[in-house]
Amino acid sequence: MHIPPFDNQNKPIVDVDDPTVPLNYFNIVKLKKGEAFTYCVPGYETCIVPATGTVDVDIEGFKVGALGHRVEDVWDGEPEGVYVPTAAKAEMVCQSDEAEVFICGARYDKVLEAFAVRADELDLVQYGSDDTKTHRKIKHILGTKYHDKVGRLLVSELFTVGEGGWSGFPSHKHDTDRLPDETRHDETYNFRFKPNHGSGVQMLQREDGKPGDAYHIVDGSTICLDRGYHPCAVLPGYQMYYFTILGGLSQRSLIQYFQPSHADQLETIPGIKDMIAKFK
Repeated sequence: MHIPPFDNQNKPIVDVDDPTVPLNYFNIVKLKKGEAFTYCVPGYETCIVPATGTVDVDIEGFKVGALGHRVEDVWDGEPEGVYVPTAAKAEMVCQSDEAEVFICGARYDKVLEAFAVRADELDLVQYGSDDTKTHRKIKHILGTKYHDKVGRLLVSELFTVGEGGWSGFPSHKHDTDRLPDETRHDETYNFRFKPNHGSGVQMLQREDGKPGDAYHIVDGSTICLDRGYHPCAVLPGYQMYYFTILGGLSQRSLIQYFQPSHADQLETIPGIKDMIAKFK
């Protein structure tokens, strides 16, 4: 499902028990200097990630100062995040002139401990190549290194390297728990383009060998993926970014099932197997 960009007025874009991606939660909060925003999401662990701007965060006494340092856009430096335990009350106060903050979550019942992820603690992966039109970089905020501190939530930022090209290829899905071959993980994206009048396409093929759907994605588009194979592409001459939220049904580790008709492409893309391992 495609949700075109709109003024959500700091209210969830993907709320709890969403009919398409019930395992996910997503909000975009925009603040001016000195403004505060408080939230609590029962049944969901969450993560606060400034897209741009700087905020101070207080999670029931666990305080993180000066979170986020990007000014212009998501290409302007490294991300930072704070893990917020299930049902915890979190308050953020804008310290920069303005801030745009992602709040993402996954359904999870247990209550863990809050912690911060600073820029020097990210797990970075780069794979693909210009020749295969698959060159991209992934910045894991809540990645595999935090398996013992997070319940079901995986949070990453994905960038195309260079201008134009494909991401999420070879086509894969993760909509059914059938270990060891696949896990059920709902997924939500928020896209940005550079320059921001760029655009791309999100494909969604429900069954191998049958025609699927395609969505025209623009700067600020949100995509909710419940089932099916889902590669995406950006127009030549533009860079693409997408904020990625994964929520697992029965486990945090993601096992992708690659579309049989394209699975042989795994052997053609440099570094892709290392990328896959970073989600497990």
